Amino acid sequence: MPFRIEYMPVAIGHLRHLTADEQSRVLDGVDEQLTHEPDVRTRNRKPMEGNALAEWELRIGDLRVFYDVERHPDTVVILAVGIKRRNRLWVGGEEIEL
Repeated sequence: MPFRIEYMPVAIGHLRHLTADEQSRVLDGVDEQLTHEPDVRTRNRKPMEGNALAEWELRIGDLRVFYDVERHPDTVVILAVGIKRRNRLWVGGEEIEL
């Protein structure tokens, strides 16, 4: 059974800070990578240990999607969306400490 994808309002705001192409890449990547087995580690998905932002990170090129997985009902909750440039992460136009 596929997971339902739910974007928190703050994450929708983060998307607005991205270009149309970046927004499209995020939406397509989330649908492709998180609909099935979002809590399985892959080359582009990893659990975030000690991170207050989210439990999991999805990497789509230089874009980052931070999310939690809920089991009842099976839902992926998108909490934040950002872009990583070199060793700096920008979420919603603000730099976030890694």
